[in-house]
Amino acid sequence: MNGIRNHLIFPVLIICGIGFVAIARSTLDEYILSIINFVGIYVILAVSLNITNGFAGLFSLGHPGFMAIGGYVTAILTFPVARKSMFLELPQWLANLQLPFIPALLIGGVCAGLTALLVGVPVLRLRGHYLAVATMGFLIIVQVFIINWESVTRGPLGLNGLSALTNLWWVYLWVVVTVYVSWKIKFSSYGRSMLAVREDETAAQCLGVNIFRTRVAALVIGAYFAGIAGGLWAHLVTAITPMSFSLILTFNIGVLVVVGGTGSITGSFVAAIIFSVLTEIFRPLEEAFNVYGIGEILM
Repeated sequence: MNGIRNHLIFPVLIICGIGFVAIARSTLDEYILSIINFVGIYVILAVSLNITNGFAGLFSLGHPGFMAIGGYVTAILTFPVARKSMFLELPQWLANLQLPFIPALLIGGVCAGLTALLVGVPVLRLRGHYLAVATMGFLIIVQVFIINWESVTRGPLGLNGLSALTNLWWVYLWVVVTVYVSWKIKFSSYGRSMLAVREDETAAQCLGVNIFRTRVAALVIGAYFAGIAGGLWAHLVTAITPMSFSLILTFNIGVLVVVGGTGSITGSFVAAIIFSVLTEIFRPLEEAFNVYGIGEILM
């Protein structure tokens, strides 16, 4: 009975979510809908980072870097051809290419995942704080690369005027996919291998777990969904700049994983919702601090 109940929980939650999205889109204004969209994107980021940091125990601070890669790739692929020729200096095949949103989003996620694979092969031989510093360095390198590749990214100006392609249905779809993939990984033999590596690498290796391959896989899967979140984010705010993906965002996402509980999918989900809502509630207070100069004094 418990097994049947566990298998029914996910379909029931999906149906309830579909009902919520349909009601929200028909009754709520654009401002509230945008907040819900940001909540969904933070859920994707928190759950995907939980695969990397929570399941495999990797202390990675490079998640926004993968998010930036996915966001820029998606933005460039969906950018109108006429505007590409005006603002960007791209190869001819790319300048004449404009893809629909979902193929561009998938390619952005794949590019983020491939980057994680290339970065992970040398970096994941490190441990603990050394790994944290290395992944932080990766994030800074991505920012500097985007800023200096002005012919493709427009440098510090970023890409603006993007089409508002992200809506609540797309965000909800990717929330479901991210949570489902994370859930399937956690309760599979591969997920148990990740958890074993997190708890005791020596014991896991004695049991036949390929530690390096497991760690790389955890980084790549998390990076893929971070790239998806970056594409959704770019087409929600209709602009993307290199400074949008800073160390502050790194620590914000990391807090969600820690507060929600390391390795807990439900905890990351709930923490992302609470964090996003509280951020919006306290935004007027933050603006008031800046207006009266208090924020600058505290800084």
